[in-house]
Amino acid sequence: MRKTICAVAIMLAALGCFSVASVQADDAEEGFVSIFDGKTLDGWSVHSGQAKYKVDDGCIVGECAPGTPGNSFLVYEKPYGNFILKLDFKVDVPGNSGVQFRSAIRENDDRMFGYQCEIAPGDKDTCRIYDEARRGHQKGRIWLDNTDEAVLNEAIATYKADDWNSLEIQAIGPSIRTWLNGKPVVNIYDYKDFSGLFGLQIHAAQQGTIRWKNIRVKDLGVSEWKSFFVKGDKGWDIVDAYKFVPECWSFTDDGVLIGQHDDTEKRDGLIVSNDSYDDFAAKVEYVFKGGVNSALYFRAHEVDTPWLLRGCQDEIAGNGKEAGIWHTAGKNEPGRGWLGADDEFVETIRNKGEEDWNEIAVCACGDRAVTFLNGFRVVDITDPQLEKEGKVGLQLHGGSQGSMWFKNFQVMPITKEQRALIER
Repeated sequence: MRKTICAVAIMLAALGCFSVASVQADDAEEGFVSIFDGKTLDGWSVHSGQAKYKVDDGCIVGECAPGTPGNSFLVYEKPYGNFILKLDFKVDVPGNSGVQFRSAIRENDDRMFGYQCEIAPGDKDTCRIYDEARRGHQKGRIWLDNTDEAVLNEAIATYKADDWNSLEIQAIGPSIRTWLNGKPVVNIYDYKDFSGLFGLQIHAAQQGTIRWKNIRVKDLGVSEWKSFFVKGDKGWDIVDAYKFVPECWSFTDDGVLIGQHDDTEKRDGLIVSNDSYDDFAAKVEYVFKGGVNSALYFRAHEVDTPWLLRGCQDEIAGNGKEAGIWHTAGKNEPGRGWLGADDEFVETIRNKGEEDWNEIAVCACGDRAVTFLNGFRVVDITDPQLEKEGKVGLQLHGGSQGSMWFKNFQVMPITKEQRALIER
Protein backbone atom coordinates (compact mmCIF):
# COMPACT_ATOMS: atom_id res chain seq x y z
CA MET A 1 0.00 0.00 0.00
CA ARG A 2 2.80 2.44 0.91
CA LYS A 3 4.51 1.84 -2.46
CA THR A 4 1.22 2.51 -4.26
CA ILE A 5 0.70 5.84 -2.47
CA CYS A 6 4.27 6.94 -3.26
CA ALA A 7 3.82 5.98 -6.88
CA VAL A 8 0.59 7.98 -7.16
CA ALA A 9 2.25 11.01 -5.57
CA ILE A 10 5.15 10.79 -8.02
CA MET A 11 2.77 10.50 -10.95
CA LEU A 12 0.69 13.51 -9.83
CA ALA A 13 3.80 15.56 -9.31
CA ALA A 14 4.97 14.72 -12.82
CA LEU A 15 1.60 15.84 -14.20
CA GLY A 16 1.84 19.16 -12.32
CA CYS A 17 -1.14 18.31 -10.12
CA PHE A 18 0.83 17.91 -6.93
CA SER A 19 3.99 19.63 -5.73
CA VAL A 20 5.47 19.18 -2.31
CA ALA A 21 7.67 22.21 -2.90
CA SER A 22 4.71 24.43 -3.80
CA VAL A 23 2.73 23.28 -0.77
CA GLN A 24 5.66 24.07 1.50
CA ALA A 25 6.05 27.49 -0.13
CA ASP A 26 2.37 28.24 0.41
CA ASP A 27 2.57 27.12 4.01
CA ALA A 28 5.61 29.28 4.61
CA GLU A 29 3.83 32.42 3.28
CA GLU A 30 6.81 34.17 1.75
CA GLY A 31 7.98 37.17 3.74
CA PHE A 32 6.05 36.34 6.89
CA VAL A 33 7.86 35.78 10.19
CA SER A 34 6.40 34.14 13.28
CA ILE A 35 6.40 36.36 16.40
CA PHE A 36 5.24 33.56 18.72
CA ASP A 37 7.36 30.42 19.02
CA GLY A 38 4.46 28.22 20.18
CA LYS A 39 6.28 27.29 23.41
CA THR A 40 7.08 30.40 25.44
CA LEU A 41 6.10 34.07 25.81
CA ASP A 42 9.63 35.20 25.01
CA GLY A 43 9.48 38.68 23.47
CA TRP A 44 6.08 39.37 25.03
CA SER A 45 5.19 41.20 28.27
CA VAL A 46 1.97 41.88 30.18
CA HIS A 47 0.80 45.46 30.73
CA SER A 48 -2.11 46.85 32.74
CA GLY A 49 -4.97 44.75 34.13
CA GLN A 50 -4.75 41.39 35.89
CA ALA A 51 -5.69 38.89 33.18
CA LYS A 52 -3.59 35.74 33.03
CA TYR A 53 -1.64 34.77 29.90
CA LYS A 54 0.01 31.40 29.31
CA VAL A 55 1.09 29.01 26.56
CA ASP A 56 -1.00 25.88 26.12
CA ASP A 57 -0.85 23.36 23.28
CA GLY A 58 0.98 25.76 20.95
CA CYS A 59 -1.41 28.65 21.68
CA ILE A 60 -1.33 31.83 23.71
CA VAL A 61 -4.26 31.71 26.12
CA GLY A 62 -5.62 34.85 27.76
CA GLU A 63 -8.09 34.53 30.63
CA CYS A 64 -9.81 37.49 32.30
CA ALA A 65 -9.67 37.99 36.06
CA PRO A 66 -13.31 38.53 37.13
CA GLY A 67 -13.92 41.44 39.45
CA THR A 68 -10.65 43.21 38.68
CA PRO A 69 -10.48 46.61 36.97
CA GLY A 70 -8.73 47.54 33.76
CA ASN A 71 -8.12 45.89 30.41
CA SER A 72 -5.05 43.68 30.08
CA PHE A 73 -2.56 43.52 27.21
CA LEU A 74 0.08 40.98 26.24
CA VAL A 75 2.46 43.16 24.23
CA TYR A 76 5.02 42.13 21.63
CA GLU A 77 8.10 44.18 22.35
CA LYS A 78 9.17 45.05 18.78
CA PRO A 79 7.37 47.93 17.00
CA TYR A 80 6.16 47.67 13.40
CA GLY A 81 5.18 50.37 10.93
CA ASN A 82 3.70 49.06 7.67
CA PHE A 83 2.80 45.39 7.88
CA ILE A 84 0.44 42.53 7.25
CA LEU A 85 -0.41 40.60 10.45
CA LYS A 86 -2.12 37.22 10.34
CA LEU A 87 -3.28 35.03 13.21
CA ASP A 88 -5.91 32.52 14.23
CA PHE A 89 -8.13 32.93 17.28
CA LYS A 90 -10.59 30.74 19.12
CA VAL A 91 -12.98 31.74 21.91
CA ASP A 92 -13.08 29.17 24.72
CA VAL A 93 -15.25 31.29 27.02
CA PRO A 94 -17.13 34.22 25.42
CA GLY A 95 -15.66 37.60 26.32
CA ASN A 96 -14.49 40.76 24.61
CA SER A 97 -10.99 40.94 23.19
CA GLY A 98 -8.97 42.57 20.45
CA VAL A 99 -5.63 42.86 18.70
CA GLN A 100 -3.74 46.12 19.22
CA PHE A 101 -1.44 47.45 16.50
CA ARG A 102 0.57 50.63 15.99
CA SER A 103 -0.08 51.15 19.69
CA ALA A 104 1.94 52.48 22.63
CA ILE A 105 2.12 52.19 26.44
CA ARG A 106 1.24 55.16 28.65
CA GLU A 107 3.95 55.68 31.23
CA ASN A 108 1.72 56.95 34.04
CA ASP A 109 -0.63 53.94 34.23
CA ASP A 110 0.98 51.25 32.00
CA ARG A 111 -2.15 51.38 29.80
CA MET A 112 -1.92 50.41 26.15
CA PHE A 113 -3.60 52.82 23.74
CA GLY A 114 -4.06 53.05 20.01
CA TYR A 115 -5.59 51.08 17.17
CA GLN A 116 -7.45 47.89 18.04
CA CYS A 117 -8.97 45.26 15.76
CA GLU A 118 -12.05 44.17 17.71
CA ILE A 119 -12.80 40.57 18.65
CA ALA A 120 -16.41 40.31 19.82
CA PRO A 121 -17.43 36.64 19.61
CA GLY A 122 -20.27 36.18 17.14
CA ASP A 123 -20.87 39.92 16.92
CA LYS A 124 -20.71 41.84 13.63
CA ASP A 125 -18.36 44.36 15.26
CA THR A 126 -15.56 41.77 15.02
CA CYS A 127 -12.67 43.17 12.94
CA ARG A 128 -13.88 46.76 13.28
CA ILE A 129 -11.29 49.37 14.35
CA TYR A 130 -11.52 50.88 17.82
CA ASP A 131 -9.15 53.52 19.19
CA GLU A 132 -8.37 52.06 22.62
CA ALA A 133 -8.05 54.61 25.45
CA ARG A 134 -8.04 57.55 23.03
CA ARG A 135 -10.75 58.36 20.43
CA GLY A 136 -13.04 55.39 21.02
CA HIS A 137 -16.44 56.41 22.41
CA GLN A 138 -15.55 60.08 21.85
CA LYS A 139 -17.66 62.79 20.18
CA GLY A 140 -20.60 60.41 19.79
CA ARG A 141 -18.61 57.80 17.86
CA ILE A 142 -17.53 54.35 18.97
CA TRP A 143 -15.55 53.17 15.93
CA LEU A 144 -12.97 54.78 13.67
CA ASP A 145 -14.47 53.02 10.66
CA ASN A 146 -17.81 53.62 9.00
CA THR A 147 -18.08 50.16 7.45
CA ASP A 148 -21.33 49.37 5.65
CA GLU A 149 -23.76 47.12 7.51
CA ALA A 150 -23.94 44.67 4.62
CA VAL A 151 -20.15 44.19 4.69
CA LEU A 152 -20.21 43.56 8.44
CA ASN A 153 -23.02 41.01 8.10
CA GLU A 154 -21.30 39.16 5.27
CA ALA A 155 -18.07 38.89 7.24
CA ILE A 156 -19.60 37.77 10.54
CA ALA A 157 -21.56 35.07 8.71
CA THR A 158 -18.21 33.28 8.34
CA TYR A 159 -17.56 33.26 12.11
CA LYS A 160 -17.20 29.79 13.62
CA ALA A 161 -18.20 29.49 17.27
CA ASP A 162 -16.15 26.96 19.25
CA ASP A 163 -13.65 26.74 16.42
CA TRP A 164 -10.68 28.60 14.96
CA ASN A 165 -11.14 31.81 12.96
CA SER A 166 -8.55 33.69 10.94
CA LEU A 167 -7.91 37.40 11.33
CA GLU A 168 -5.78 39.62 9.10
CA ILE A 169 -4.75 43.25 9.60
CA GLN A 170 -2.95 45.32 6.98
CA ALA A 171 -1.57 48.78 7.76
CA ILE A 172 0.22 50.71 5.02
CA GLY A 173 0.76 54.43 5.53
CA PRO A 174 -2.67 55.90 6.30
CA SER A 175 -4.53 52.81 5.03
CA ILE A 176 -5.90 50.23 7.48
CA ARG A 177 -7.72 47.09 6.30
CA THR A 178 -8.99 43.96 8.07
CA TRP A 179 -10.28 40.53 7.03
CA LEU A 180 -12.24 37.89 8.96
CA ASN A 181 -11.87 34.35 7.60
CA GLY A 182 -10.78 35.85 4.29
CA LYS A 183 -13.75 38.22 4.02
CA PRO A 184 -12.84 41.93 3.82
CA VAL A 185 -14.24 44.04 6.65
CA VAL A 186 -12.70 47.44 7.35
CA ASN A 187 -11.13 49.67 4.69
CA ILE A 188 -10.30 53.05 6.23
CA TYR A 189 -7.76 55.84 6.22
CA ASP A 190 -6.39 57.41 9.38
CA TYR A 191 -3.29 59.44 10.11
CA LYS A 192 -2.58 59.41 13.84
CA ASP A 193 0.06 56.68 14.14
CA PHE A 194 2.29 54.99 11.57
CA SER A 195 4.31 52.75 13.86
CA GLY A 196 3.85 51.00 17.19
CA LEU A 197 3.35 47.78 19.12
CA PHE A 198 1.14 44.72 18.77
CA GLY A 199 -0.90 43.61 21.77
CA LEU A 200 -3.41 40.88 22.62
CA GLN A 201 -6.20 42.34 24.74
CA ILE A 202 -8.36 40.71 27.37
CA HIS A 203 -11.18 43.09 28.32
CA ALA A 204 -12.08 43.60 31.97
CA ALA A 205 -15.23 41.53 32.51
CA GLN A 206 -16.75 38.69 34.49
CA GLN A 207 -15.60 36.08 31.97
CA GLY A 208 -13.59 35.57 28.82
CA THR A 209 -10.92 33.13 27.63
CA ILE A 210 -9.34 33.56 24.18
CA ARG A 211 -6.72 31.55 22.31
CA TRP A 212 -4.36 32.84 19.61
CA LYS A 213 -1.97 30.89 17.40
CA ASN A 214 -0.06 31.12 14.10
CA ILE A 215 0.83 34.74 14.80
CA ARG A 216 2.98 35.94 11.94
CA VAL A 217 3.81 39.28 10.40
CA LYS A 218 5.18 40.60 7.13
CA ASP A 219 7.26 43.73 7.70
CA LEU A 220 6.68 46.34 4.97
CA GLY A 221 8.88 49.14 6.32
CA VAL A 222 7.79 52.46 7.80
CA SER A 223 6.02 55.47 6.29
CA GLU A 224 7.21 58.85 7.54
CA TRP A 225 6.03 62.44 7.35
CA LYS A 226 8.04 64.97 5.39
CA SER A 227 7.86 68.55 6.68
CA PHE A 228 7.66 71.64 4.48
CA PHE A 229 8.73 73.81 7.45
CA VAL A 230 12.34 73.28 8.54
CA LYS A 231 14.59 75.04 11.03
CA GLY A 232 18.10 75.74 9.75
CA ASP A 233 21.10 77.78 10.83
CA LYS A 234 19.33 80.97 9.74
CA GLY A 235 16.00 80.17 11.34
CA TRP A 236 12.80 78.71 9.90
CA ASP A 237 12.07 78.44 6.20
CA ILE A 238 10.03 76.36 3.76
CA VAL A 239 11.60 73.53 1.74
CA ASP A 240 10.36 71.78 -1.40
CA ALA A 241 7.72 74.50 -1.82
CA TYR A 242 7.50 78.15 -2.81
CA LYS A 243 5.68 81.29 -1.64
CA PHE A 244 3.13 82.96 -3.90
CA VAL A 245 2.84 86.64 -2.90
CA PRO A 246 5.91 86.06 -0.70
CA GLU A 247 5.68 89.40 1.10
CA CYS A 248 2.62 88.23 3.03
CA TRP A 249 4.47 85.32 4.68
CA SER A 250 6.85 85.29 7.65
CA PHE A 251 8.05 82.82 10.32
CA THR A 252 8.15 83.35 14.06
CA ASP A 253 11.11 82.10 16.09
CA ASP A 254 9.17 79.01 17.17
CA GLY A 255 8.25 77.82 13.69
CA VAL A 256 4.81 79.37 13.16
CA LEU A 257 4.25 80.61 9.61
CA ILE A 258 2.10 83.75 9.64
CA GLY A 259 0.23 84.85 6.55
CA GLN A 260 -1.22 88.36 6.58
CA HIS A 261 -2.48 90.99 4.12
CA ASP A 262 -5.27 93.55 3.79
CA ASP A 263 -8.27 93.73 1.47
CA THR A 264 -6.35 95.66 -1.20
CA GLU A 265 -4.42 92.48 -2.08
CA LYS A 266 -6.68 90.61 -4.50
CA ARG A 267 -4.34 87.67 -4.95
CA ASP A 268 -4.29 84.68 -2.63
CA GLY A 269 -1.15 84.23 -0.61
CA LEU A 270 -0.05 80.63 -1.03
CA ILE A 271 2.52 78.06 -0.02
CA VAL A 272 2.70 75.63 -2.97
CA SER A 273 4.60 72.34 -3.11
CA ASN A 274 7.20 71.98 -5.83
CA ASP A 275 6.15 68.39 -6.47
CA SER A 276 2.80 66.95 -7.43
CA TYR A 277 1.31 64.12 -5.39
CA ASP A 278 -1.17 61.49 -6.53
CA ASP A 279 -1.73 59.26 -3.48
CA PHE A 280 -0.72 60.70 -0.11
CA ALA A 281 -1.63 62.02 3.32
CA ALA A 282 -1.11 65.65 4.32
CA LYS A 283 -1.79 67.63 7.48
CA VAL A 284 -1.31 71.06 9.03
CA GLU A 285 -2.15 72.83 12.29
CA TYR A 286 -3.62 76.33 12.14
CA VAL A 287 -5.23 79.26 13.91
CA PHE A 288 -7.87 81.06 11.86
CA LYS A 289 -7.35 84.75 12.60
CA GLY A 290 -9.98 86.21 10.32
CA GLY A 291 -10.72 86.88 6.69
CA VAL A 292 -12.94 85.09 4.19
CA ASN A 293 -11.53 81.57 4.63
CA SER A 294 -8.44 79.47 4.03
CA ALA A 295 -7.59 75.92 2.97
CA LEU A 296 -5.21 73.04 2.66
CA TYR A 297 -5.15 72.53 -1.11
CA PHE A 298 -4.60 69.05 -2.56
CA ARG A 299 -4.39 67.64 -6.08
CA ALA A 300 -4.41 71.24 -7.28
CA HIS A 301 -3.02 72.66 -10.54
CA GLU A 302 -1.55 76.07 -11.21
CA VAL A 303 -3.74 78.31 -13.38
CA ASP A 304 -3.56 81.95 -14.50
CA THR A 305 -5.89 83.41 -11.87
CA PRO A 306 -5.44 85.62 -8.78
CA TRP A 307 -5.96 82.49 -6.67
CA LEU A 308 -3.40 80.47 -8.73
CA LEU A 309 -4.64 76.97 -7.83
CA ARG A 310 -7.53 74.95 -9.23
CA GLY A 311 -8.49 71.72 -7.49
CA CYS A 312 -9.61 70.41 -4.13
CA GLN A 313 -9.52 72.33 -0.86
CA ASP A 314 -9.62 70.83 2.61
CA GLU A 315 -11.54 73.82 3.95
CA ILE A 316 -10.52 76.17 6.77
CA ALA A 317 -13.46 78.44 7.46
CA GLY A 318 -13.82 79.11 11.18
CA ASN A 319 -17.26 77.47 11.12
CA GLY A 320 -19.07 74.20 10.44
CA LYS A 321 -17.55 73.89 6.97
CA GLU A 322 -14.15 73.10 8.48
CA ALA A 323 -12.56 70.05 6.78
CA GLY A 324 -15.24 70.04 4.10
CA ILE A 325 -14.02 69.43 0.54
CA TRP A 326 -14.52 72.36 -1.82
CA HIS A 327 -13.58 72.21 -5.50
CA THR A 328 -12.17 75.49 -6.82
CA ALA A 329 -12.69 76.93 -10.31
CA GLY A 330 -9.94 77.84 -12.73
CA LYS A 331 -9.73 80.42 -15.50
CA ASN A 332 -12.80 79.83 -17.67
CA GLU A 333 -13.23 76.48 -15.89
CA PRO A 334 -16.07 76.12 -13.40
CA GLY A 335 -15.43 74.50 -10.08
CA ARG A 336 -17.67 71.82 -8.65
CA GLY A 337 -18.35 73.50 -5.31
CA TRP A 338 -18.91 71.41 -2.18
CA LEU A 339 -18.06 67.75 -2.62
CA GLY A 340 -18.66 66.96 1.04
CA ALA A 341 -19.08 68.55 4.47
CA ASP A 342 -20.47 67.70 7.92
CA ASP A 343 -21.36 70.99 9.62
CA GLU A 344 -23.16 69.50 12.63
CA PHE A 345 -20.37 67.11 13.58
CA VAL A 346 -17.65 69.69 12.96
CA GLU A 347 -19.19 72.01 15.52
CA THR A 348 -18.69 69.28 18.17
CA ILE A 349 -14.97 68.81 17.42
CA ARG A 350 -13.79 72.29 16.37
CA ASN A 351 -11.73 74.30 18.87
CA LYS A 352 -13.42 77.69 18.84
CA GLY A 353 -11.21 80.01 20.89
CA GLU A 354 -9.50 82.88 19.08
CA GLU A 355 -6.07 81.51 20.01
CA ASP A 356 -6.96 77.81 19.71
CA TRP A 357 -5.05 75.55 17.35
CA ASN A 358 -6.93 73.10 15.15
CA GLU A 359 -5.55 70.42 12.84
CA ILE A 360 -6.87 69.33 9.46
CA ALA A 361 -5.66 66.38 7.44
CA VAL A 362 -6.50 64.70 4.16
CA CYS A 363 -5.76 61.23 2.80
CA ALA A 364 -6.22 60.67 -0.93
CA CYS A 365 -5.78 57.41 -2.83
CA GLY A 366 -7.24 56.83 -6.28
CA ASP A 367 -10.82 58.11 -6.43
CA ARG A 368 -11.14 58.31 -2.65
CA ALA A 369 -10.48 61.32 -0.40
CA VAL A 370 -10.94 61.43 3.38
CA THR A 371 -10.62 64.55 5.53
CA PHE A 372 -10.16 64.95 9.28
CA LEU A 373 -10.48 67.67 11.87
CA ASN A 374 -8.61 67.24 15.15
CA GLY A 375 -8.26 63.52 14.54
CA PHE A 376 -11.89 62.79 13.65
CA ARG A 377 -13.09 61.84 10.19
CA VAL A 378 -15.30 64.50 8.58
CA VAL A 379 -15.67 63.65 4.87
CA ASP A 380 -15.14 60.28 3.17
CA ILE A 381 -15.96 60.31 -0.53
CA THR A 382 -15.24 58.17 -3.57
CA ASP A 383 -15.49 60.32 -6.67
CA PRO A 384 -14.19 59.29 -10.13
CA GLN A 385 -14.11 62.99 -11.12
CA LEU A 386 -11.45 63.84 -8.55
CA GLU A 387 -8.17 65.06 -9.98
CA LYS A 388 -5.73 62.16 -9.87
CA GLU A 389 -2.66 64.20 -8.90
CA GLY A 390 -1.56 67.74 -8.17
CA LYS A 391 0.09 70.16 -5.77
CA VAL A 392 -0.57 70.54 -2.06
CA GLY A 393 -0.60 74.02 -0.60
CA LEU A 394 -1.78 76.44 2.06
CA GLN A 395 -4.05 79.39 1.28
CA LEU A 396 -4.38 82.92 2.62
CA HIS A 397 -7.52 84.17 0.88
CA GLY A 398 -7.19 87.36 -1.14
CA GLY A 399 -9.49 90.38 -1.11
CA SER A 400 -9.97 90.42 2.66
CA GLN A 401 -8.35 91.64 5.84
CA GLY A 402 -7.11 88.22 6.87
CA SER A 403 -4.48 86.43 8.90
CA MET A 404 -3.58 82.76 9.25
CA TRP A 405 -1.12 80.96 11.49
CA PHE A 406 0.25 77.59 10.33
CA LYS A 407 2.65 75.03 11.78
CA ASN A 408 3.67 71.42 11.14
CA PHE A 409 2.72 71.36 7.45
CA GLN A 410 3.62 67.81 6.38
CA VAL A 411 3.05 65.29 3.60
CA MET A 412 3.42 61.50 3.32
CA PRO A 413 3.44 60.00 -0.19
CA ILE A 414 1.90 56.59 -0.93
CA THR A 415 3.99 54.67 -3.46
CA LYS A 416 2.57 52.71 -6.39
CA GLU A 417 3.63 49.46 -4.69
CA GLN A 418 1.83 50.49 -1.52
CA ARG A 419 -1.31 51.44 -3.44
CA ALA A 420 -1.34 48.01 -5.12
CA LEU A 421 -1.46 46.39 -1.66
CA ILE A 422 -4.05 48.86 -0.40
CA GLU A 423 -6.35 48.00 -3.31
CA ARG A 424 -5.77 44.21 -3.37
